[in-house]
Amino acid sequence: MIGKLKGIVDSYGEDHVIVDVQGVGYLVFCSPRTLQQLPQMGGALALAIETQVREDAIKLFGFGSELERDWFRLLQNVQGVGAKVALAILGVLSPAQLAGAIATQDKAVIVRAPGVGPKLAARIVAELKDKAPAMAPALDPVVRLSGIGEHDAAQQPVEDAISALVNLGYGRPQAITAILESRKALGESAETSALIRRGLKELAS
Repeated sequence: MIGKLKGIVDSYGEDHVIVDVQGVGYLVFCSPRTLQQLPQMGGALALAIETQVREDAIKLFGFGSELERDWFRLLQNVQGVGAKVALAILGVLSPAQLAGAIATQDKAVIVRAPGVGPKLAARIVAELKDKAPAMAPALDPVVRLSGIGEHDAAQQPVEDAISALVNLGYGRPQAITAILESRKALGESAETSALIRRGLKELAS
């Protein structure tokens, strides 16, 4: 089984990249998000690979990180989620955003993915809420942030900044992720206004 490919970009397709590894071209299916992050043709790349073997085909799915690959695997544990749907979800949500959506039970964010309806989104957030923390350490700070302000007054600026972004129309998982990154960059003593400004930049990038 192939777990990683390191080579150069030979060519691109609508939903895949062909990776040239010492003269052998591997067709690797990727999410739109991953494809956008890859270099131009001829550029060097390395992808974490999930190999799926079926009776009629062997398919390779590529990811920019092992964490993203882990989410791809975990999503397919949910009934109704196959490789195509899992890839679609990761095409619109980063691992941190997906973790935030599950932590806050925000079905609306997951519905943004092509092929995901309200019922399937509800099943995803319900079934993965308990499994996700053990699989992805990146979820832990998002879970903590989702409850900030309830027991720790020193964290109030963070919760206020999250609320401000939500009031501006951003989804709570996106707001949580943006403020998490902002606090990491600005420090734990950052004021609400600074967190909001930095958070808006994170969301715009």
